[in-house]
Amino acid sequence: MHGVVGRPTDTAPDTTSAPPPRIMLLLLVAMTGVAPISLYMLVPALPVVATTFGRDISIAQMTVSLYMVGIACSQIIMGPLSDKFGRRPVLLTGLSLMVVASAGCMFAETLPQLIAARFFQALGGATGMVVSRAIIRDLYSRDRISTMISLVIAVMMIAQMLSPLTGGLLEIAFGWRSIFYLITAASLVITVTIALALPETRRVRASGGGFRGDVGSLLTSRAFIGYMLCQVLASQIIFAFAGGGPYIVVTQMGRSSAEYGAWFATTGFAYLVGNLFCVRYAARHSLEKLIWFGLALQLGGSTLNLIWSITGTNQAPSFLFGSQMIVMLANAFVMSNSAAGAISVRPEAAGTASGAMGFLQMGIGSLVSQFGAYLGGHSTTTLPLTSAILVISIACASTMAFIVPRRTIVVSEALIEQAEEEESGML
Repeated sequence: MHGVVGRPTDTAPDTTSAPPPRIMLLLLVAMTGVAPISLYMLVPALPVVATTFGRDISIAQMTVSLYMVGIACSQIIMGPLSDKFGRRPVLLTGLSLMVVASAGCMFAETLPQLIAARFFQALGGATGMVVSRAIIRDLYSRDRISTMISLVIAVMMIAQMLSPLTGGLLEIAFGWRSIFYLITAASLVITVTIALALPETRRVRASGGGFRGDVGSLLTSRAFIGYMLCQVLASQIIFAFAGGGPYIVVTQMGRSSAEYGAWFATTGFAYLVGNLFCVRYAARHSLEKLIWFGLALQLGGSTLNLIWSITGTNQAPSFLFGSQMIVMLANAFVMSNSAAGAISVRPEAAGTASGAMGFLQMGIGSLVSQFGAYLGGHSTTTLPLTSAILVISIACASTMAFIVPRRTIVVSEALIEQAEEEESGML
């Protein structure tokens, strides 16, 4: 199976104490969404925060940019720790840190204090993002991982799209600190619920190797490198468009920021629909087929947007965002299924794999977002941004074409277990 399945060094966890599927889904959504939802809730209140502390808006923006740095750092730290110490203790520790940091945000008296508290808020909250993917790999077979990831993302996207509106309404009604009252209360409830309802899901390792062994095996696996790069590059399309989109719509097209927000919501809706389609078709088609479908559609939408840039057609928001909706629908297929492939390469190192993937996604994303903003803000047409998105789409497809090994046979979990029994019988 991709040339990476050897004799396993782990034993499947006992899932008899796991909560019912619907409760498990809600727990996964909550732990995955608490960090990104908290990120977007504060965005509408940034001008008021800057005014409150008498600082420039660019300084207040650091409550968002350093929050993203915190998410990236959390991914690379908490993933390997969850492989070593277990999903449950690492998750509870991270979420407890978020509760404390969120309370710190409430009582911050200076902007630097608020920025520092936001960093630790992200560092703790993003634990749920990386550990949730590892938990999904612990509990479900390889063929069901993409379904669960897509389902979690689909439910989370609904809440995430409403979070800026919620933050704006709270700021208007009760002031910007009320946003952190809500975040603190929500993160505390999530932490207590997980402590009561979520059992340990980490596989029991039969042999050592530790972090160094996990990293070594992953970095020498073409399958892991290919799937990870595919997922990371697909996510950069989102960051690039999000960085350059506001400048194109507001500066080039002369539209309002509110209109941009409405158009941008259509891409989020397309991504949501794409994840729902993944849930529907994942059980019928292989992970690789779904990735290739998404890559083909992603390339098609990116090419169409580039053609419309050359002809000047997408200087109207309806064309620019219409073709980007195609890209985002396809992006859901690529991201969820390539993530499933990456964390399936070595199940007992799912946390390390998830952390590396999340770290690169957010770390590179912060740079690509700035690059997208430069392309959108220093151009008079959409051509530079749409060209960059097409290049990223081609690079994304290249990882599957040239790095991920071809599968010549279909290997099920049952066949792997059968092979292990035969091997032990021979010994």
